[in-house]
Amino acid sequence: MCGIAGFINGDIDRAGVLKSMTDALAHRGPDAEGFWLDDKSGVSLGHRRLSIRDLSESGAQPMISASGRFVIAYNGEVYNVEDLKAKMPGLKLKGSSDTEVLLEAFERLGVEKTLEAVKGMFAIALYDRWERSLMLMRDRIGEKPLYFGRVNGSCVFASELSAITRFPGFEGRINRAALSAYMLYGYIPAPQTIYEEIYKLKPGGIFRVKEPFAVQDVKIGRYYNIKKVAQRVLEQPFTGSFEEAADELQRLLTEAVKGQLASDVPLGAYLSGGIDSATVVGIMSRLRPGDVKTFSIGFDDKKYDEAPEAEAIAKHLGTDHTQQYVTEKDLKDVIPRISSIYGEPYADSSQIPTYLVSALAKSKVTVCLSGDAGDELFCGYRTYPQILGLWDKIKDLPKQLRRTAGDMAVGITGGIPKVYRAGMCLKAGNILEFKEAVDHYDPYIDQLTDGPASVYRADLPGDELQQMMLDDLMRYHPEDILVKVDRAGMAVSLENRIPMLDKDVVEFALSLPSKYKYDGSITKKVLKEVLYRYVPKELTDRPKKGFAVPLERWLKEGDTKEWAAEMMDNCKAASDGLINKKTVQKMWADFVKQGRSPRLIWNVLMLEQWYRDIHLGGNNK
Repeated sequence: MCGIAGFINGDIDRAGVLKSMTDALAHRGPDAEGFWLDDKSGVSLGHRRLSIRDLSESGAQPMISASGRFVIAYNGEVYNVEDLKAKMPGLKLKGSSDTEVLLEAFERLGVEKTLEAVKGMFAIALYDRWERSLMLMRDRIGEKPLYFGRVNGSCVFASELSAITRFPGFEGRINRAALSAYMLYGYIPAPQTIYEEIYKLKPGGIFRVKEPFAVQDVKIGRYYNIKKVAQRVLEQPFTGSFEEAADELQRLLTEAVKGQLASDVPLGAYLSGGIDSATVVGIMSRLRPGDVKTFSIGFDDKKYDEAPEAEAIAKHLGTDHTQQYVTEKDLKDVIPRISSIYGEPYADSSQIPTYLVSALAKSKVTVCLSGDAGDELFCGYRTYPQILGLWDKIKDLPKQLRRTAGDMAVGITGGIPKVYRAGMCLKAGNILEFKEAVDHYDPYIDQLTDGPASVYRADLPGDELQQMMLDDLMRYHPEDILVKVDRAGMAVSLENRIPMLDKDVVEFALSLPSKYKYDGSITKKVLKEVLYRYVPKELTDRPKKGFAVPLERWLKEGDTKEWAAEMMDNCKAASDGLINKKTVQKMWADFVKQGRSPRLIWNVLMLEQWYRDIHLGGNNK
């Protein structure tokens, strides 16, 4: 796990600028730094290293291929290194890093075939010295971040926005459309960022530009598109029995976990007490009996505390379990750090406990496996059954009546769709024949930014349940969940790995009949069948608690209320015209009196903190 940065420019102090950019990524790679500069082309690649595999200088980056053709700066891990080696008979390596294998595969197999074959998480900058072209590539689902854009006429890229803001001439103009989307979702969907002319490369994306590196020569495509993959696998879905599905899922998850155990530094896993993390840890314990470290945090508020359940699972599986109870003060003390951790406005309040459990894990390991993606792949969110229940009630209504109702609902809100506050663009709109997704729209949203927010929209394959899960896998998961996991881990120099995002696991899950995931009463049905082969049902069969904080209560009492009141009453983002000042004031007054819209209040607070600490407090004074 590392941080990368670079640019194409021959008219600046390239070494000094590149050093400044990579310094901004030191938390992503505290173990070493490296630079490669090409005087003729102006291509400059920088790297910060968190040493995980091949801790020697043989694994240092940027790395040049054996022939001298390719230069790579790479953030991530390749898990199927041996499979790649088998495709290259006679391969001779200087070291044992996955970076070297990946680099030689690009040369011997070609870029496209390598990307097709590789299993892993990554953000890659690859310069072809023979064809004089630069390529940027991101993993299939979006585990690793990669930003790019033009600053003062130069092509610039990095793992985080903080590095790009250090490039000479960066102006930091706020992207108003992105700001509107942020208010709607609590995060900024790709390809937009909070800044104009700076973008996120989409998951499965590939950016190419050849010398003379002109804007018109840039080509951006997708080597992997999860929507098209879903369409393909649903044309030939899994037709075996439920038991056969569970057997195959167990096999694929075992292979995924086995591949992700590769590490030359201490490795462990998060254990929340829930279905997903317990499944991953169960498989790890079978593969490495007596040699698994697990980590969980507990809360004094029993509504959110799963620490006793996690401890019971750890005891059953025989893991070396580390558990820490955190106080509300511990949680609140993280708030001032949030803007620097995430780099742009981001408002999923579970970012706070995620950071704390990452810090706990880092005290003993450098790599941690996570159970993320189980909800999106196997129907874990409570909202899915709720929407299906709605469909059951209205499915017999005439289609024209449902379409008319949808038109009326959209019209009532001024053409702005209602969006579920957890960040999910629900498919109830599709079910009802609405023009857009509908649910829980907050009437303040359009007033905050004086205009409608752009809303993600795509026609998706499959039945209603498959559409909802795929929608989350395409947008909510990479833009919210994976951002949270990556930034929280990297803030403490911890590498997080997610076995359920293995390519084969994802595609198999997409191919399964919906009834294997939700049968009308049991969610995550097939995943639970796998879990029960490792952990007794009674240890995990309970209502889902989630990984959250008591946000509404915090904002109503004590020092957090005082902090929030000052931010809302003296909102600089509103004073400077980014958001509507009167709406901010009314929102806060309504919250204090009636407890309305706590999640949207949090969105405003996280925007304001970012605006003060990063935008006004950074390079943009």
